[in-house]
Amino acid sequence: MSGTHAALKRYVIVGNGVAGTTAAEHIRKNDQDNRIVILTEEDLPFYWRIRLIDYLGGDLDEAGLVAKKPEWYAERRIELQTGIRVTAADAERRVVFTAEGGEVPYDFLLLATGSHSFIPPLIGADKRGVFALRNIADAREIVACSLRGGEVVVIGGGLLGLEAGSSLCRRGMQVTVVEFLPRLLPRQLDQRGAEKLKEIMEGVGFSFQLGISVHAIQGGATVERVVLDNCEVLPADLVLVAAGVRPNLELARSLGLECNRGILVDSKLRTSRPGIYAAGDVAEFSGNVYGSWPAALQQGKIAGTNMAGGSQLYQGTIVANKLKVAGIDLAAVGEIDAEGRFRSEVEEGAGVYRKMVYDQGNRLIGAVLLGDTSDLAEVTRAVSEVAK
Repeated sequence: MSGTHAALKRYVIVGNGVAGTTAAEHIRKNDQDNRIVILTEEDLPFYWRIRLIDYLGGDLDEAGLVAKKPEWYAERRIELQTGIRVTAADAERRVVFTAEGGEVPYDFLLLATGSHSFIPPLIGADKRGVFALRNIADAREIVACSLRGGEVVVIGGGLLGLEAGSSLCRRGMQVTVVEFLPRLLPRQLDQRGAEKLKEIMEGVGFSFQLGISVHAIQGGATVERVVLDNCEVLPADLVLVAAGVRPNLELARSLGLECNRGILVDSKLRTSRPGIYAAGDVAEFSGNVYGSWPAALQQGKIAGTNMAGGSQLYQGTIVANKLKVAGIDLAAVGEIDAEGRFRSEVEEGAGVYRKMVYDQGNRLIGAVLLGDTSDLAEVTRAVSEVAK
C-alpha cells in the first residue's frame, strides 16, 4: 500500500483564498485519486475575504467569516496546512520550501499567492495605529484599535477605502477620506456619479479631502495626526491606508517565472514553466491583473480543471464591481466612460444616478448604477455578450 501511496501525484497549491480553494475543489472533481495539498500562512481555513468589511463593522463574527469548515476539506481529501509560509521553490527539483525548513514536493503547482496592500513611502507610515486591510490578521488589529473610538483618516478614496471607512463609521468613529485624485472611486465612477456619492456620504457624516496628498503621519510611537500637502492637519487615532494592492511575486521570481505586473499566464492559466499554474490576484492574463473575486473564482476553476487533465480556456472576466457604501448600493460594469468618448444615457434623481454607455453600434458596453442596482445581472449579461 505504501508503494502505491508514494507513486501518487501531488498537487500543491500555495494560498487558500478563493482562487486556491476553488482550484482544489475542481482538481478533486476531475481527479479522485491523487493528493491535494494547500499551504497557507493564514491561521483560518478559506474565509470570505470580501466580507472582512462586515467583520470590521461588527456585522459578522469570525466564525461567520469562515466559508469552508474542516469537514469540507476532509470530505474531499484535501490536506489544508495553515500557518505555513512558503518562502521559495525549485522548479528543477519540483519542490517548495517553507519558513520552518520543510520541503514539499509537487508534480503540479498552483501559485494563488494573492496580493499585498501597497503602502506609499509616507513619513510616519510605520507608527502604531497605521493599518492596511488585506486579511483577517489586519482586521483583528483594526477592530481592537477602533474600540477606543475617535478619529480615523482613510488614505485612498477607492472601493476598499470607502467600504472600510463606512464600517468604522458604524463603529462610531469620525471618518475623513483623503484622495489625491479629484474624485471618489476613479475606476468605478465618472465625475457626476462621484459628486453624487460624495453628497450622499457627507449626509451620513463622512468628511472628504479630494485632490490632495498626505505629507506625513505624525505623533509619538502612536499616530496622532495626519498632515496634508497644503499643511492642513487632521487629528487621527487610527489611519487606514487603502492605496491599492500589488501581486505577491516573490515565489514566482524564485521559480524563474515570467512576470510583468503579475505572473504571466496563458488561456489555460499555465505559467512559463511546465507544471506550474497561477490564478487570482497574482496572475496576469492578456495585460490584465484583475484583482477581483469573480476573476479569481473563474481562474481557480479553470486552473484546477486543467491541472487535473482538463482543457478549459480562460477568456478574461468582465469587470463588474458591486458594493454598498454607507447603505448605498453601487455597481460599475465594463466601460464607465469617464472621459465622455461614447454615447450615454443618464438618469438622475434623489439618491440615484444611473448611466448606460453605448458603442457606435448602439450596444451596451458599460454602466454606472448608483442607488438602484436592481437590474445589475441583466446589465452585466448584456455587456458580457458584446465583449465576447
